[in-house]
Amino acid sequence: MELRGFGPSGLQLQGLHLRTEGGGGPGRFRRLMRRIEQLEALDPAVSAAEPPAGRLVQNRRLRSFLHGDATGIPLHGILTDAPFGAWFMAMYLDLYSDPGAQRAATRLVGLGVITAVPTALSGWAEWSLAGRGTKRVGIVHAGLNGAAVLIFAGSWAARLRGRRKLGVGLARVGALVLMASAMLGGYMGSARRGA
Repeated sequence: MELRGFGPSGLQLQGLHLRTEGGGGPGRFRRLMRRIEQLEALDPAVSAAEPPAGRLVQNRRLRSFLHGDATGIPLHGILTDAPFGAWFMAMYLDLYSDPGAQRAATRLVGLGVITAVPTALSGWAEWSLAGRGTKRVGIVHAGLNGAAVLIFAGSWAARLRGRRKLGVGLARVGALVLMASAMLGGYMGSARRGA
């Protein structure tokens, strides 16, 4: 592809036009996020989650570690790679029917379930610093993540019981829920950075 430069609404490549603003998808997504940010019905859940999240960051050293003060990268952003990577690699291995790939996929699904716990805790620590609107989005994000973890745990249990087809199906559903949640998490991260 040949680079053509920037046009009035985005980067222009021969045969491809990338919009930087306006357009359908990002505008609709941001409007949805703003609606969630203003959804006062989420406030009881936010109020219930604030005390335990606050306790996570009471210790100054732990707070500094979780928020990535030394590196500039919050720990949550790093830890999300573990469950995501494990679950999506398991789904790749699900494409193969040999016993070795099936065993590895089962182990990876389990690894994802286990690593979701510290990932969630580090996420709550990040969430504790957010403003009210971002906390509302965070409640939805956490709910979707919780649902995804339960679905993947069901996939793991099914695989351990020799019900591979059910386990594979559950993993695919869990991946869809996880991707929706990740979009909310990405939005919260960009909102926190002021983007």
